[in-house]
Amino acid sequence: MKLDCSISQWRVVPDQPLKLKKVPTKIEPLFRSTEDYRAKLSEFRAEISRWQSLLYAARQQALLLVFQGMDTAGKGGAIRHVMSGVNPQGCQVHSFGPPSDEELEHDFLWRGVKRLPRRGMIGIFDRSYYEEVLVVRVKPEVLATQLLPPALVQRKNFWSDRLDDIRQFETYLHRNGTKVVKFFLHVSPEEQRRRLLDRIADPTKNWKFRLGDLDCREHWQGFQRAYQDCLQHTTTKPSPWYIVPADNKRNARLIVSQVILHTLEKMRLELPSLSAAQEQDLITAKHLLEDNPS
Repeated sequence: MKLDCSISQWRVVPDQPLKLKKVPTKIEPLFRSTEDYRAKLSEFRAEISRWQSLLYAARQQALLLVFQGMDTAGKGGAIRHVMSGVNPQGCQVHSFGPPSDEELEHDFLWRGVKRLPRRGMIGIFDRSYYEEVLVVRVKPEVLATQLLPPALVQRKNFWSDRLDDIRQFETYLHRNGTKVVKFFLHVSPEEQRRRLLDRIADPTKNWKFRLGDLDCREHWQGFQRAYQDCLQHTTTKPSPWYIVPADNKRNARLIVSQVILHTLEKMRLELPSLSAAQEQDLITAKHLLEDNPS
């Protein structure tokens, strides 16, 4: 299935300048009605599920989906709505909060490495190791807790080196059969404000609200600069970033669905071939079952 838009328009192009403020957070609806949206999403789910079954059966490759965005951008909702049709046995979701004491005693990629998907699996990161070049960069007080030698932190190229580490890490994963696809859910400050007020007003959503969400709004421009630098310097042909207009959650979910489906289709997934011994086992089992019906 394809929407009336090309996924290439959302992909961040390697080695090209990026002006995040010029990228829209809102576009015209990609659906005609609620019923049309549900039908499109349902079709995407079915196709994603079919390809995920092949990925799981072949057990030669893995897919890692990374979701980043400002608070209220809709990361959790996109994951929940888009991936609800996938067999839970073949999919794992990890949400990354502040690092634990143990995680702070290791390199910044360590906790992400621990949660990488096995071959045959889809791994989903709700936030990720990218927080180490986003919130840690915008808020120096967070970096101060990371037990790093002062001489390393004070190096001029500290942040560009971290971005380079991530880019090389994802290249390494690609060379070992793990496809990495990254989504930045791009929401406007006005839409974020509306969603935060909605969380406060709706008792069923009060649990989602944290006072720290308002602190992030005070650093909005800093986060936008950090995201722009991150997206521009860590998008690659094998591990691309997609900037998804997220002011309309339904649009965002459809775009994410199309990108995931496109990625799975390009992975050339097939059912594993059986050896001669396995084929003989099937014949033997068939005869045994047919000869012994009870």
